[in-house]
Amino acid sequence: MSEDRALEVLKQAILLERRGRAFYEQVARQAQSPAVVGFFRLMADEEARHVEVLSRQFSSYASGGGFETPAETSGSAVSKILARDIRSQISAASFEAAAISAAIDMENRAVNVYTERAGAAEDPNEQELYRWLAQWERGHLKFLADINDELIEDVW
Repeated sequence: MSEDRALEVLKQAILLERRGRAFYEQVARQAQSPAVVGFFRLMADEEARHVEVLSRQFSSYASGGGFETPAETSGSAVSKILARDIRSQISAASFEAAAISAAIDMENRAVNVYTERAGAAEDPNEQELYRWLAQWERGHLKFLADINDELIEDVW
């Protein structure tokens, strides 16, 4: 991948994560139940961690240092939330349920972008970065999809 393309991809990834953080923060401000507020704040925090990782990579790459292997190996903290509390406090026709649906689309897009970039990158550290991010986003996506599936089941 050319230097200009690599920097462009990093900029796009940082913007994608910033938008995700802003979305989750807004939902947390509007949610009614404490468990749901906590969940969306945690999601916003995780997106902020992604911005930090990507920003470090951008700085390293832009200064000629290349891509670094991601130092963080921990995955999503989302699974630590009490899923039952969240699911029980969201109505299938609520604002929060609509936010879950929108978040699924957003996380799915992130998975696709990172997976595509991992496949196109020539630098092994760049490939690893995008594989790692894609895996982390898949964790978010699975958790959100599970909540959504249960909400659908509750309706029927």
